[in-house]
Amino acid sequence: MSQSNWTSLSFLTVVLVWSTTPIAINWSSLTMHPILAVSLRMIMALLLGFTLIKFLRIPIPLTRNSMKLYLYSGLGLYGGMTFSYLSSSYISTGVMSLVFGSAPIIAGLAAQRILKENKFSWIKWLALSICLIGLGVISQDSMALSDKAWLGFIFIISAVVFFSFSAVYVKTIIIEINPLATTVGAISVALPMYIVTWLIIDGHFEPSEWSLQSLYAIGYLAVFGSIVSFVCYYFILQKLTVSTVSTVTLVTPVISLIIGNQFNNEALTPVILLGSACVLSGLALYLWGEQLLKRKPKLSCESI
Repeated sequence: MSQSNWTSLSFLTVVLVWSTTPIAINWSSLTMHPILAVSLRMIMALLLGFTLIKFLRIPIPLTRNSMKLYLYSGLGLYGGMTFSYLSSSYISTGVMSLVFGSAPIIAGLAAQRILKENKFSWIKWLALSICLIGLGVISQDSMALSDKAWLGFIFIISAVVFFSFSAVYVKTIIIEINPLATTVGAISVALPMYIVTWLIIDGHFEPSEWSLQSLYAIGYLAVFGSIVSFVCYYFILQKLTVSTVSTVTLVTPVISLIIGNQFNNEALTPVILLGSACVLSGLALYLWGEQLLKRKPKLSCESI
């Protein structure tokens, strides 16, 4: 297979896995506590990761910089996954994916303070406003369907904040390291925190209550959600432009909404579709708005 075919296959893998991750999270938690589900997923992923590293003879650096990298990645993994799994009990999988689509914007805000990046231009502030309007519309509709949906939104927004800040802090670490080694290091940091959290808030362990659907979902997330998609994502980052890779954040919420509707009986009301259109339009404007304006010399994007 040619390199271009591998690139296309990797891109498609990332889109499909990320699109199906929310519904897999929901299914994995059907017959066990969500934190137990994510703990089992990470145990399986860690065992698989160590096996691959030993087989492929990939080194796991233990320098000061690498330990900081594992810590920042692990904290983001813990907070992001913990709150994502908790949110799955209160909001639809499609809505989960839509809220996560705003991660690039949250990361951009964090980068201004942590990495001292340029302030948002007016076009990016407009994009953020459109996204917030869309999320507000979706949240109102979701809360009309469930009186505890507000909890789900708090959890999923917390997850996005954890993931976004973790990604920004990771950028402060200058190091060359294999993505699989980073994944194993991050999971090694996060796994003890998952287990302690589960013991504190639940601690119920009864395998006879677990359904095959939950176990299959955990296995899928361990192999594809935690290992395969991560490696594919870093591969396409090396082969494709950032703008092309960014289309993943636009495509996955759409597919997630359809999957949730078709396989999880999640409602697609006109209000949710309207809110989704706002969120995706705002994200598209954030990603490519300035590039489009640069083609029109009469317009400018002054930072505010």
